[in-house]
Amino acid sequence: MRMATERAVLLGNEAIARAVVEAGCEVACAYPGTPSSEILPAIAKFADLLDTKTVVEWGTNEKVAYEVAISASFTGKRSCVAMKHVGLNVAADPFMSAAQFDIEGGMLLIVADDPGPHSSQTEQDSRLFGLFAKVPVLDPSSAREAMEMVKDGFELSERHKIPVMLRPTVRVDHCRQDVELNDPLRLERPAKFVKDVKRWVCLPAHVKTTHPKLNQKMDAVREEFTKNFSKYNFEVAAQEKPKLGIIAGGISFAVVMDLLAKLGRKDISVLKIGTPHPLPVDLVNDFIARHENVLLLEETYPVIELQITDRRNVKGRWNGYVPRAGELTPEVVEELVCKALGETCTRDADEDLKKAIEELKITPKPPMLCPGCPHRASFFAIRKAFPDGIYPSDIGCYTLGVNQKTVDTSICMGASVTQSSGFYLAHKVDGQLRPVVATIGDSTFFHMGLPGLVNGVYNKHAFVLAILDNHVTAMTGGQPHPGTGQKLRKGDSGRIVPIERAVKGCGVEFVKRVEAYDIDEGVKALKEAWEYAKDHKEPAVVIFGHPCMLLRQEQPKVPVRVEDETCVGCKFCINFFNCPGLVFDESSKKAYVDERFCVKCGVCVNVCPHGAIQVISEEGK
Repeated sequence: MRMATERAVLLGNEAIARAVVEAGCEVACAYPGTPSSEILPAIAKFADLLDTKTVVEWGTNEKVAYEVAISASFTGKRSCVAMKHVGLNVAADPFMSAAQFDIEGGMLLIVADDPGPHSSQTEQDSRLFGLFAKVPVLDPSSAREAMEMVKDGFELSERHKIPVMLRPTVRVDHCRQDVELNDPLRLERPAKFVKDVKRWVCLPAHVKTTHPKLNQKMDAVREEFTKNFSKYNFEVAAQEKPKLGIIAGGISFAVVMDLLAKLGRKDISVLKIGTPHPLPVDLVNDFIARHENVLLLEETYPVIELQITDRRNVKGRWNGYVPRAGELTPEVVEELVCKALGETCTRDADEDLKKAIEELKITPKPPMLCPGCPHRASFFAIRKAFPDGIYPSDIGCYTLGVNQKTVDTSICMGASVTQSSGFYLAHKVDGQLRPVVATIGDSTFFHMGLPGLVNGVYNKHAFVLAILDNHVTAMTGGQPHPGTGQKLRKGDSGRIVPIERAVKGCGVEFVKRVEAYDIDEGVKALKEAWEYAKDHKEPAVVIFGHPCMLLRQEQPKVPVRVEDETCVGCKFCINFFNCPGLVFDESSKKAYVDERFCVKCGVCVNVCPHGAIQVISEEGK
């Protein structure tokens, strides 16, 4: 029996991590990505605090992390893997196949979805992957419930010998809640892998047996969800004759309950669904049968709705009543509830708040690279070297190079490299050769850039790959990657995988590293690289190296100012360098340095075509 020792207010991702450790998980892997990034570091923190044997590692990508974790479960160890929703696209291959195996230890897949989206390229719904792979899905409505689901997920996984998905959304990941802390399970299971070809090898002949067995597992899980998971699937009955029945999954349940408390409504029933797949259909059908008017709220796709046998009285995303895109915010939910009731919403308090914000006249600022970010100088060099080039880019901080007009495309991790091949081939068909300069970060290069580079070398595609090496996985919070040699836990060092050696190992002959802050050196290297790529019909690589500003606590300060007499007000520095520390004064028609943002990196001195940006000497001249 696990006795509660204390309570604490934890971030949703911290609560999930704490539960992972308390559940006796011994192998935890992940690849960082908002909104999931805090989970693995928190697992390491709690494992150290509770003195468990939990092994914690960042994978080079989500597929790698998944395969490491699932293999540990083959030996009887409890394991988990965490990623953001688009990360499951990368891990889909092992996820789909391994669902058919009779795993031994409990295996939990934690996939953080991003309805909205707030920091992602899609707002895809990972619950659909559960339907696709035939894997159970748990959908928490709060941090506290997520903790319980983690523990129940491991137990469910072991009872049915199948991976289980926990699908928190961004509002659960980043909420804070008072939770109960318990002592960890110490299972003391020795790793034991029993060889069994029919169990562990995906041969077509074996699938004829494993697939029907998987269907049987889903039937058994559905029955368990219906009978034994009432703490996650339950009805909050109306206190008066119900005018509306609401089916709510995940965080939508919390939003609905807050709204009903705010409105003081007692004539609305709510059915909470925390196990969207396999759906406890009997519970849902019974609720629908007792309500003539049903509103279904779930994020982001109609996953529950698709599994309902009779949707005629259901107002949801599938029939367009609920918006088919976007987050179900409290404001959206209130509009939908009022609409379903045939009433008019009155949100005077919200309107007053909106008016007050408008009166502040806050100037909106688009996202941009940090002051002093080395990527800014690299992008400036790229555009200066090839003003008419094509610039495929990737996923990371450097996607913000779009502000400097040096990011033409951004699809997914690693696509910058392979898109370069596509652009090269398309122009080759027409007998043209246009400069193509791809940009990819150091961590993203290890994640998914290597296969595309090998493809370019093998097929002799002429393009330049600019690897922006800031020595960290910056956008998701400063995690290490293979090029740093650092690992998650302090004192636990890995082996450095130098980017140059990885590039040369792909067969690239032209590899040159430059200091990112040195714009002239960068321009020269880029032009040399393109000449080589053209002549040899193969990729050339330039590595722009400089530490992320978040890592550099101390660096030489180069104070600068804009000389009014020299500045002609052309806005070149504003439009093409896009630094927050450079601002244009509309009254004087001159640029000036905003000391609140300037970090004194000194790079902008080489940007102004008129030489108006000057270094301030020690004498202040």
